[in-house]
Amino acid sequence: MKKLVLIRHAKSAWDDPFLSDHQRPLADRGLRDAPRMAQRLKKRGVMPEAMISSDAERAKTTALITAEQLKFQKEKIQLTPDLYHSSASEILRVIQQCNDSIETLFVFGHNPGFNDFIDKMGFEIDNLPTSGQFGIEFEVDFWSEISAKNANKCFFDYPKKEK
Repeated sequence: MKKLVLIRHAKSAWDDPFLSDHQRPLADRGLRDAPRMAQRLKKRGVMPEAMISSDAERAKTTALITAEQLKFQKEKIQLTPDLYHSSASEILRVIQQCNDSIETLFVFGHNPGFNDFIDKMGFEIDNLPTSGQFGIEFEVDFWSEISAKNANKCFFDYPKKEK
């Protein structure tokens, strides 16, 4: 069984019009939401064995905050440009390349790719909001075998959702 948690980056700041999209930091709200959402994962008992993140500043910072809250070694976070502005197919490719010894994987990234990936796995949501988390269990032994046919939704959580 493989467990995947998609985590959209926390709310980003738009204060500096001269910053590139890739360099945008988290807004104050994002800095508040990211640790709170990590604590909700902890309460659920969902702990990562590996973390992969887009190398965009807002996704990377969200991953670092999550790692800190869950006592995951920050040096073990894999940063990749492959998750920045990625399609559902690209996200799937990144996940399928993971080591099969990993049972629980956290992936930090962006929309619309995450929304499209969730849809491709057979689930309907309007939107994965900033700091949103979508957990999926796959009844497989190998990441290369994950698909909509073996996917089961575990949870869908986001900051404004009632607990």
